[in-house]
Amino acid sequence: MKVRESTGGTRDRIKAVALELFTEQGYEKTSLREIAERLNVTKAALYYHFKSKDEIVSSFVEDRLQQIDAIVTWAETQPTNRETRRELIARYADAMFTGDHPSVMRFFEQNQTVLKSLVAGQQMRGRMMQLASALCHGDDSPAAQLRAALSLFAVHSSWFAVRTPHITDAERRKIALEVADELLDRIGQPDRADGEV
Repeated sequence: MKVRESTGGTRDRIKAVALELFTEQGYEKTSLREIAERLNVTKAALYYHFKSKDEIVSSFVEDRLQQIDAIVTWAETQPTNRETRRELIARYADAMFTGDHPSVMRFFEQNQTVLKSLVAGQQMRGRMMQLASALCHGDDSPAAQLRAALSLFAVHSSWFAVRTPHITDAERRKIALEVADELLDRIGQPDRADGEV
């Protein structure tokens, strides 16, 4: 007797195949028909789970939003100090470097206009600002706000800014956290006067 695949498993397969095709040939050049063909299912079966390519992309974002919400919720229960900031950025990096996230980040980098046009993309920007606020909690200076945002950018931009060939994900994560940590170390510290070394 053949065991039927769960709905969640089917959705995950669709997302994986769609991501593969979006990365291979671009979001605009990929049709739902091609996704269905690669999955060896009918277009109607695909429509049962996702009505459009935008819905598939939104599901990628939703997964990330849930991860970010969990990190923000955790941070709200922690003391405001350097250790909390370091743990928060490490948790964010863990979310960015596990599962399908590396492929999703590459897709987002290659298809920024798609993400910007979706409501989910706007929600993602809002959540990133919540994370940045959690990172600089207790220091509302403009410099702290910028350092917090840049520390997050160091983590997720490592997927496209670090162009060294054959670098492993672990090496990429380590570099991103080192740069983020340099920025976070200055949050909550008095800024040096101009000309002071």
